[in-house]
Amino acid sequence: MRAKLSDAWSFLEAAKREFSESKGDPVKVRDAAEKAWNAVVQATDALIYALTGVRPMSHYERRVALRDLERRFEGAKRLGLRDRYMARYKVLHGEAFYEGVVDLEEIEVELGKVEEYIRDVESLLKEVVD
Repeated sequence: MRAKLSDAWSFLEAAKREFSESKGDPVKVRDAAEKAWNAVVQATDALIYALTGVRPMSHYERRVALRDLERRFEGAKRLGLRDRYMARYKVLHGEAFYEGVVDLEEIEVELGKVEEYIRDVESLLKEVVD
């Protein structure tokens, strides 16, 4: 779990660095978006494994697990983690990386949301596991 959270922070830092150095270059911005998305995946995997003992193997499995966690843990429901996971999936992975929608302001906002997501996952884990 701790390794996945560490990876999440590392991917986010790499995404922020690449984004700030991109100077608007579409390929670099898209790569930064994908790294930010991977930060969300790593944090999500850490949460799911810590609370269920299961390692999700696909985005579908992550969504199902998050739905189940929101039923079992009030904190997960309160934080809206499943909806937030799906929103980052759509904007960072789908639109920015795959579709090539390079909206610099949007990516900057998303980077902040990724950071908030990781922090919320860490807080929930402290609340439930520690």
